[in-house]
Amino acid sequence: MPYEVGRSGEIAALVFGFPLQAPPSKLRNNKILWVMHEPTVADRLDISAQRMDGATAVGDPVKRSVAGGPGPSIVDLPAAGCWRFTLSWGDRTDSLDLEYGASST
Repeated sequence: MPYEVGRSGEIAALVFGFPLQAPPSKLRNNKILWVMHEPTVADRLDISAQRMDGATAVGDPVKRSVAGGPGPSIVDLPAAGCWRFTLSWGDRTDSLDLEYGASST
């Protein structure tokens, strides 16, 4: 299963909807299971996603929120490319990069 571990090791993204697609496919969802390294009480997972071209930010960041904190989610983004996710939940933060391919449907 494709996955990405956060830079600080606090969270991992298990990608069930591989490959992630933007705009979202009409045939399946962009499913990501967020798994915390240490259990933490959180009522939501806040995501700030920034499309990147190497070390250069492209466009404006996009905000998403997952009710209930880290766990199962569907995270749709507006364009294909490499997205840098800055994640915060409870008193924890981490970041990781996920690739969204161009949707054909």
